[in-house]
Amino acid sequence: MASGRIRSTRRLRSWMVDQVSSGKYPGLIWDDDAKTMFRIPWKHAGKQDFRSEEDGAIFKAWAVFKGKLSDGGRVDPASWKTRLRCALNKSPEFKEVPERSQLDISEPYKVYCLVPMNEQVLGNVKIKGRARAGGRKRRSSDSDSEEEVKEEEVVVKRMKEEIITAPITMSVQEIDESVLTIQQDQFDQPLVIMKSDGTRDSFHVLVKYIGQEVLKREVIGSDVRIAYLPSSPVPPTLMMGGFPRIPLPESPSTLTSNPGIGPQLQALSTLLPFMEKGVILTSTGAGIYAKRYCQGRVFWTGPHSTTTGPHKMNRAVEPVLLFDREAFKMELDHFRSYGGDPPQCGITLCFGEEFSATEDPSSKLIITQITLPWAQQQVKEAEDFRESMTYLRDIASQSGDVTINLVPVPYP
Repeated sequence: MASGRIRSTRRLRSWMVDQVSSGKYPGLIWDDDAKTMFRIPWKHAGKQDFRSEEDGAIFKAWAVFKGKLSDGGRVDPASWKTRLRCALNKSPEFKEVPERSQLDISEPYKVYCLVPMNEQVLGNVKIKGRARAGGRKRRSSDSDSEEEVKEEEVVVKRMKEEIITAPITMSVQEIDESVLTIQQDQFDQPLVIMKSDGTRDSFHVLVKYIGQEVLKREVIGSDVRIAYLPSSPVPPTLMMGGFPRIPLPESPSTLTSNPGIGPQLQALSTLLPFMEKGVILTSTGAGIYAKRYCQGRVFWTGPHSTTTGPHKMNRAVEPVLLFDREAFKMELDHFRSYGGDPPQCGITLCFGEEFSATEDPSSKLIITQITLPWAQQQVKEAEDFRESMTYLRDIASQSGDVTINLVPVPYP
């Protein structure tokens, strides 16, 4: 049985490598020069701009290859995608790379890597180039003093500790530009930093300047500040008990050496100082909130916005709910029971320019994409459940002796 599985997955690997190399399918391309990772288009079939013959072409090709095309040639891109996703995720020769995927842009895609044989045996894949937790340099700012930043972060921490250890009976008032506040009536349960499944709150943060990746960080914790921290002769201070700061870097040499984007580089250099104090993100029992402290404008997109059009994050107002845990849970329950595309697990911030979900983020000066690993893990578990059900249905369709009754089970 083991050798049969290896032959089967190698067949998929050979087929997929051929398709990526052929250049026949829009958006299906190699993601690195070594050709160890590839992008696969991942647009929701329900979107108005979905093009079945383009966005669903690779999924249809796999259905044809496996002889699973719907009877009568019926167009069913959602089922096509499910079959290829199941095959990729079941195969030990492929591994999804969530931190390189882009699912909240106009032409979304996932990234998979080809797993070497020795790592298949070990059952562990390590992607080169991930940011390390240690050794990150921090810089302080003259105008955004350490004392002011410490005050903001300590008050946030104290507020959370009070929520965890005591009933919610107090009211929290906003101190102008010094504390992130959240109205207590927005909580329907105590704030949880360590979730019941033992996982911790964390953020994956990816920063791009004019479409080019300039910084990637993983933050373990429930709070993070993203801000521009200009060079200072004063050594940076690591605040005990505070939460991490992710510094927006200066323009890298790979950008400054490109003469074709001179005006954009000048605009970027002008914009960065207005990003001092930045934005604070905090994870609560209700969801992910954000508060803007910088002078520069900040726009955001996310899966749970309640209004259409660009969403501006204003100063001197209540924190903005960017990601709703309850809405995510409902989407996840629906996905596990009925299929379709999985829930989104991230949000996007655009600094200094107006931005909406229909725009191409690569044209913007500063884009920060935040993904939530804990949400990605729950989606992955739901996908595994769906894949198991698909596998059982395939068995049932090939034998009259098997009967399967599927009952929706709420996700814990």
